[in-house]
Amino acid sequence: MEEKKTITLDLTDCKSLGELHERIRIAFDFPEWYGANLSAFDDLMSTECDGNELIVKGYNSMNEDLKEYFSKLIIILDKFVEEREHYSSLYNHIKPFSYRIES
Repeated sequence: MEEKKTITLDLTDCKSLGELHERIRIAFDFPEWYGANLSAFDDLMSTECDGNELIVKGYNSMNEDLKEYFSKLIIILDKFVEEREHYSSLYNHIKPFSYRIES
């Protein structure tokens, strides 16, 4: 049985949009040229994400503006979950993806 690859995104005390995207880049092991925006996140989730579980930590420690921005990332994550669910039912080598947000 194949082992589940878990990605942990720690947002504890994240203070800025730039810092948020740098933490995303590191957690997902995105390339240095990651564009640090929603479009780049969406693109790289489809092409570069090899994990099948995401745990987001420290969400409640972010300010309200970052939480509002992160809600847009959640829309992208939800879309990715649906896509992976669909393709995993068609192809054995594609595994479902899930995420959870911890305080």
